[in-house]
Amino acid sequence: MLINRFIPVLLLKNQGLVKTVKFKDPKYVGDPINAIKIFNEKEVDELVFLDITASLENREPQYGKIVEVATECFMPFCYGGGIHDLKAIEKIFNLGAEKVALNTAAARDPEFVREAARRFGSQSIIGSIDVKKSLLGEYEVFIRCGTESIRMSPVDYARHLEQAGVGEIFLNSVDRDGTMKGYDLELVHRVTSAVNIPVVAIGGAGSVDDMVGAIKQGGASAAGAGSLFVFQGKHRAVLITYPERELLERKLSDG
Repeated sequence: MLINRFIPVLLLKNQGLVKTVKFKDPKYVGDPINAIKIFNEKEVDELVFLDITASLENREPQYGKIVEVATECFMPFCYGGGIHDLKAIEKIFNLGAEKVALNTAAARDPEFVREAARRFGSQSIIGSIDVKKSLLGEYEVFIRCGTESIRMSPVDYARHLEQAGVGEIFLNSVDRDGTMKGYDLELVHRVTSAVNIPVVAIGGAGSVDDMVGAIKQGGASAAGAGSLFVFQGKHRAVLITYPERELLERKLSDG
């Protein structure tokens, strides 16, 4: 396993995998189980599954889909979307997930995060932060799939989540999501410099070099990507893939 992780982040909508651009216009990219089989063959260290409409639709996590994922998945995986109480977390873990990502519910109820961390351990509770830039160029945290601002900076909110007990942060730039134009390294560096827990940078990866940059320049512990692992070429043809481990190791060791 690589010390620094390169994590496919897979978005669920209904029963299928989709990919968005700036959290909009979800494009169907295939069946989750087929993608998992490919990532199994590539010996990926970790996967993340995020149900992008669960909170907006005020519904429960897709427990049936979690069972399917856990049955097929050879690597640890994290699940997020529609998680609002401890019973849901317990059920998700019992079904086979190793981590849960909390977004909207974490912002609504900080005590929920504290209770989850106390009961299940900080290492399994992930704080998910979606960030947009305002018209004035200030970073703001959004919930409910990027539709509602909580009027808080990502630095302050990341510290808040760390104090509440999360063991890791998923930091997602909405403005870079699906663009494949590179991470917002300023945002990544601000947050990684403010907390003492691992940060996974997400949003904008267009190459392995971008992912390495999020780690080396941004200070992230891991780099997550969606489009990079599901699209091929300038016409964005769907092709599930993952870089060879030797390439990742070489890129990390260069310089």
